[in-house]
Amino acid sequence: MGKTGSGPRGLAARAGGWSARHRWAAVGIWVLFVLLATVAGSAAGRVDIKDSDQLKGETTQAAKIIEAAGIEGAAGESVLIQARGGTLKATDPQFRSAVDEVMKAVDATGEVTEVTSPYTTGTISKDGRSALVQFDVRGDADTAAKRIDPVLKAVSGVQDRHQELRIEEIGDASMNKTFDEAFGKDFQQAEFSAVPVAFGILLIAFGALVAALVPVLLAITAIIATMGLVGVVSHWMPMSDTANSVMLLVGLAVGVDYCLFYLRREREERAAGRDAHTAMQIAAATSGRAIVVSGVTVCVAMAGMLFTGIGEFESMGLASLIVVAVAMVGSVTVLPALLSLLGDRVEKGRVPFLNRLKRGAQGSDGSGSRFWSKVLGGVLKRPVVSLVVAAGALAAVALPAIGMKTQELTLDQEFGDSVPIVATYQRLNEAFPGGADPAQVVVRADDINAPSVKQAVADFRKRAVSSGASQGPVEVVTHDEQNVAFISVPLIGGSDQDEAEKSLRILREEVRPATLGKADGVEAPITGQVAGSKDFNDQLSGSVAPVFAFVVVFAFVLMLLSFRSLTIAVTSIVLNLLSVGAAYGILTAVFQHGWGASLVGAEGVGAIVAWLPLFLFVILFGLSMDYHVFVVSRIREAKTQGRTTRDAITHGVVTTAGVVTSAAVIMVAVFAIFGTLSMQSMKQMGVGLAAAVLIDATIIRGVLLPAIMALLGDKNWYFPKWLNWLPDLTHDEPSPRDALHEPEGHDDDDHRARVSV
Repeated sequence: MGKTGSGPRGLAARAGGWSARHRWAAVGIWVLFVLLATVAGSAAGRVDIKDSDQLKGETTQAAKIIEAAGIEGAAGESVLIQARGGTLKATDPQFRSAVDEVMKAVDATGEVTEVTSPYTTGTISKDGRSALVQFDVRGDADTAAKRIDPVLKAVSGVQDRHQELRIEEIGDASMNKTFDEAFGKDFQQAEFSAVPVAFGILLIAFGALVAALVPVLLAITAIIATMGLVGVVSHWMPMSDTANSVMLLVGLAVGVDYCLFYLRREREERAAGRDAHTAMQIAAATSGRAIVVSGVTVCVAMAGMLFTGIGEFESMGLASLIVVAVAMVGSVTVLPALLSLLGDRVEKGRVPFLNRLKRGAQGSDGSGSRFWSKVLGGVLKRPVVSLVVAAGALAAVALPAIGMKTQELTLDQEFGDSVPIVATYQRLNEAFPGGADPAQVVVRADDINAPSVKQAVADFRKRAVSSGASQGPVEVVTHDEQNVAFISVPLIGGSDQDEAEKSLRILREEVRPATLGKADGVEAPITGQVAGSKDFNDQLSGSVAPVFAFVVVFAFVLMLLSFRSLTIAVTSIVLNLLSVGAAYGILTAVFQHGWGASLVGAEGVGAIVAWLPLFLFVILFGLSMDYHVFVVSRIREAKTQGRTTRDAITHGVVTTAGVVTSAAVIMVAVFAIFGTLSMQSMKQMGVGLAAAVLIDATIIRGVLLPAIMALLGDKNWYFPKWLNWLPDLTHDEPSPRDALHEPEGHDDDDHRARVSV
């Protein structure tokens, strides 16, 4: 059971003790760290991920060819001109007049180049009712979305003069503009909402303004510092906007939770009659230790994303790892210093109604939750029934995950009917199947104009259509100086990812080997949205096993060392996997099958966004340790102090119920905000995270954990003798004698400043 009786020791206790004794120094060091990190990040700037850093496989090979050739890829745009009904055809004078006006209008903006007529390129639909005017946006493709407005206005002006036709623009720049606006607006809404929501819940939990402000301010400063550190680190591992957003999400969740755990325990001990010194000592040795164990576990889980080999995942993993580490350090260092400085002033700004409400939810002695006391009483009375019912329910919820399908979401799947360009995307795919997301063959040769290469390209164009992979038109753009050519192939299947992937497979496995593959010295990787989605899924599938193994094994070892119990380590892993499985099942049922999708303002899109399952596993496996470590630590503490296993379970679960509930409500509320955003991928992430945390904090910690521990009894603390060589990290819990000990010769103010742990 570990060592007791010699006073609490360990990293968290020593850090809390030093910070409380040197409170101004601790606060000053933290402020200096945040300032230095921010200045360093601002000076260094952020390096973003390039396409060639994202994946292995053909999409990366194509990106590297383009980079090596120094070709600045232009953003391609199309204007769809379509009859609104009736008998009007592309060959009619009225239709031709509209085409000419579109070409002149976009050219007059000065923002486009290579404007082509559908009558020259043959981009007229089979039914003759639709035509495409195509052009490129001048300048860097990455910034084209910022310069596309004049072109969109010019096209809109032509539409106003031709109401008998539908005239709409779509392409790389216009879609990126739509995506950036929706993405930016969504995350701005989430970021602005998350902090007030967290503060409001903390205010209810503590009933005092100052106590509610402290965790939020520490979480925000941890996020600010991490943003600076991420800028510096990005010069070694490039970052992305997605990584930044995930870092904000995780940073707020764990930063607030860690402070909540620490502050709640300190206040609990003060309410029990401890002096400031003793209360701080116990909080540092117990909650502080739980924060360190949880933080290290979360960091290990986040590090799992570094093994995917996918640039986006690596950046998300590193950014999340850094923010968790910073939040953890802040919680066990500067928080004790702040509490020591504030003393009883942490209770300032009390809200009487909230305090009465909070007391009403507790037992008569204020030591625990009435609700969870009743639940736990039933669980401990019938542990077998509780275990079977709860585990069976979660297994049933997880069942739909067996048929989970993942893919990169297309524009119409991502946004549904929430943005007008989606309708344009769908009409373009109907008129020109695959034209909205064509495959692109990047051909590199020693001499791109050599007769054998030209013949191979011509053969590829013909065979792409005759093989059934495309209906055409297959277009070729040649860069003579760089000896590179781009072949654009609209894929049969269009926005239907499964059908489009079949067409891609025909191109890669049949058409290319029979044509370009026979030309000497030719490279011809095939890229594009469909190819990128397939390559991403293939690489992700290959990385799932090593990432899962890394996270599970290291979490197991950490739990084994932290609790010195083989049983606790095993049950921790099993319970976490069960909550992750349930989250997968909910995601699949809601977003793939559409069961109850309307309840969360979503719709069944037939698939889960490809990056989400692995991301959810890593995040949830880490975050669920917050509650698990906190609850099990309290149970073990009670057991160490001489209680029976059942009494220890009751004490641990009931006394932590309030803080676990508050922490879970904060996480669920913050994650649920993302479930309200317009993008399906963000909805999926928000619903998945919120559902898993809710399940974890209720069914797992309130029913399954106590039921299993009650059935195991003293076997919970089983630790084989042959593992005694492992380091003992269980020594932070104070014994009753240590907890009540007060050093002599110090008044109460000095106790507030000194924590001899």
